[in-house]
Order: sequence, then C-alpha cells, then structure tokens
Amino acid sequence: MEIEYINSLKRDHIRVAAGTDIIHPGQEDAEVYTLFAGWAFRYQELPDGRRQILNFLLPGDLIGLQSSLLDPAEHGVEALTAVELCVHPRNRLLQVFGDMPKLAYELTWLGAREQSIVDDNLTTVGQRGAAERVAAFIYTLYRRADVLGLVTKNSFLFPVNQTHIGDALGMSLVHTNKTIARLKRLGFFSIPNGSIVIHDPEGLARFAQYEQDDLAPRPII
Repeated sequence: MEIEYINSLKRDHIRVAAGTDIIHPGQEDAEVYTLFAGWAFRYQELPDGRRQILNFLLPGDLIGLQSSLLDPAEHGVEALTAVELCVHPRNRLLQVFGDMPKLAYELTWLGAREQSIVDDNLTTVGQRGAAERVAAFIYTLYRRADVLGLVTKNSFLFPVNQTHIGDALGMSLVHTNKTIARLKRLGFFSIPNGSIVIHDPEGLARFAQYEQDDLAPRPII
C-alpha cells in the first residue's frame, strides 16, 4: 500500500549532468526529488561568490524538502556527479500528511536527519582543528556510504575534490591540501583514481573524536 502510494507520487525519473544546479538559490518553484543514483551537495553563496557547502547528498536522500516549505529556496543543490532523480510534485507534499501519516513521519525523519548532519558539520567547523575536521568529514562520508552498501573492502567512490572539502569545512585550498597530505602520511586513508580507501577506520574516528554510535535505519521514499 505504502509502496503503491509512493509510486503514485513519482511524476518523472530524470538524469542530470554533473555540475548542474538541481535547485537554484532563490528558486520559487522547486520540486521535491529523491536522489536515486549519484552524489549532490546543498550550498549557500555570499554575494561575492564565496560558497558554503551545507551537506553532501547520497542515494536515497531527499532534495528540495526545505525549498518546498520555504519560498523562495534559501540554498542551491548541485549535482556533484551525473545523477538520477525521482521527481515528486511539490503541490502533493501536504497531501501526504493527510493521506499517509506514517509516510509523512518518514519525510519528517529524513528532514530531521539531514539537519543533524548539518549540525554535526557546524560542530566540526567550530570546534575541531583542521586535521580533525578533515578526518571527521571523511569518516562521516565513509559511514554513510557503508550503510548504503557502497563500500567494498573499506573503499568507495569519492567524487569530492579539495575545493569541495574546503568549502564544506571553511578551509583554504592550500590548507586543505596540506591537511589531507598529513592524514595520508599518518596512514588513515589513500585516494586513488576517484575512490578513497580507509586503511584504519577506527583510528580515523578516534583522531577525529567521532563517537561511533550505530546509525539508525533510514526510510526510503
């Protein structure tokens, strides 16, 4: 019943090229999407073009929930890789709360989960040193990818470059480069050919002062 209802909400399945804005800052008619495949990120920009990456989005994450509730969109979402998106018309979002309360709760859970990721990143930027920031950032993505079954032998696709990391963690490109090089020398990870291999997940977590609690099962919309 719930699966049939979710399928009825889906209006389209589209592909978007890497580097394309899925949602534009200030957009007033953004739809709600499920990221079916690929990576994306949510960001805000200052008038002079400086960018803060708020969160990286992996398969199964919702895109545009905030924009559907707050007009105009207060952030943008860019495809980091080529992505596939399930399109859900925004004008049916409120209908879910009346028709399917359990599904509405799962939507709310996904929104709260993304907010908790942003909160963790704010703590990282505000309180961790540079090396701890990068370690926590990489370990968090490793854990999220692992839950999705994207990790094989501690290795997973890593389309994030040093500019993205700097924009997420409030670090210059030079500082980011030096910090990554230091963590590599310490033997925590290597980054070969667009992937990352985590050689010592437990050590990386300890270095980042990251508490390794179990991640809660996530609903799929």
